[in-house]
Amino acid sequence: MNRITQTLGKDKKLLSIYFTAGYPDLEDTIPVLQQLQDSGVDMIELGLPFSDPLADGPTIQESSTQALHNGMTTEKLFSQLEGVRDKIHVPLVVMGYFNPMMQYGVERFCKRCQEVGVDGLIVPDLPVDVYHEQYQSVFQQHGLMNMFLITPQTPDSRIRYIDEVSEGFIYMVSSAATTGAKSSFGDEQEAYFKRIASMGLKSKLLVGFGISNSTTYQAAVAHSKGAIIGSAFIKHLKNHGSDSVANFIKQIRD
Repeated sequence: MNRITQTLGKDKKLLSIYFTAGYPDLEDTIPVLQQLQDSGVDMIELGLPFSDPLADGPTIQESSTQALHNGMTTEKLFSQLEGVRDKIHVPLVVMGYFNPMMQYGVERFCKRCQEVGVDGLIVPDLPVDVYHEQYQSVFQQHGLMNMFLITPQTPDSRIRYIDEVSEGFIYMVSSAATTGAKSSFGDEQEAYFKRIASMGLKSKLLVGFGISNSTTYQAAVAHSKGAIIGSAFIKHLKNHGSDSVANFIKQIRD
């Protein structure tokens, strides 16, 4: 069974952390993974840096630029992940844009993901219908789940189609804006969380974008299976390096 499926089946609210591979320094990828696992994180999203990250806010864009400057590439990431499953047991999801995957070769990319132990992908600019018609069989062949994003503006019919195609979780974007930390959610976002929760989807929901502290985490998981934190953790890495990861996670959970 895929590690994502196993984790989604646990009787608990989940915390997934996103960070950019090769940031703050090129060889920080594995140490950060290890510290996140040791801190009790349920799932980890590894950002594959790209020069034109349209869905990302300034914090993650800056980390991608730095990682590329450090020398991070698709091949370098796969090299870093060789043998990672000897130490890391939580689900690993690679989040990146479709252009680098196409340049690498989609089937070759999926094969390498399988070889190093990646469980799934999040590709914000790969439309669900294109995935369903052209790439789903390739992903499935290599044991990869592909997670899709929905926003408050996504029509119900589209959400139900995504739910039908999905095998992992649905990434419920908290707003139509780019990524970035917020201190609290407003009434509009609360209403959106409740509306999606009431649709009776078969897929588990994880909320992302704008979660930065215990308050926003608790608000997000009140109507979902879990929450994803990216920008706030990237800021922590910028300010503290790969130290004090446990303190960051503890503040979110408390």
